[in-house]
Amino acid sequence: MAEAVVIEALPSGLYRVEIDGRHRVTAHIGGGPGKNFVRVLVGDRVALELTSKDLTRGRIVEKLG
Repeated sequence: MAEAVVIEALPSGLYRVEIDGRHRVTAHIGGGPGKNFVRVLVGDRVALELTSKDLTRGRIVEKLG
């Protein structure tokens, strides 16, 4: 798991996030319908899971502080 900052909201529920000020990743919010709804805005710090197959894609698992 990595910490990242949301830098851009994209269409279709995707977000562009930046890890350590260097790596930019496209991420979506994890969880199915009816799960805890997380409202993410530009500038928020989030916890991110990266896929092992494609390091440019990830899933936002929680909003931090």
